[in-house]
Amino acid sequence: MKREELFKHVKETLVKEFECDESAIVPEARFYEDLDLDSIDAVDLVVRLRNEWDMEVSSEDFKSIRTVGDLLDVLERLTGGAAQ
Repeated sequence: MKREELFKHVKETLVKEFECDESAIVPEARFYEDLDLDSIDAVDLVVRLRNEWDMEVSSEDFKSIRTVGDLLDVLERLTGGAAQ
């Protein structure tokens, strides 16, 4: 998957599973402050994506994720741009 496809999938997941406002989901959006997710939601989101693409997210990677763009960076690196 290309970054745009990853973004589309992340956006769909945030809207469907976490009831986020679609218009608020931009790469600069902060999970806690802008999208009103709590730490449990953030863990749930990463676990869902990890399971979908069968990848391992390290604690360092997880701690580095503050924005949608940060998550896309990690997903892009871990999937080698080839998520399924």
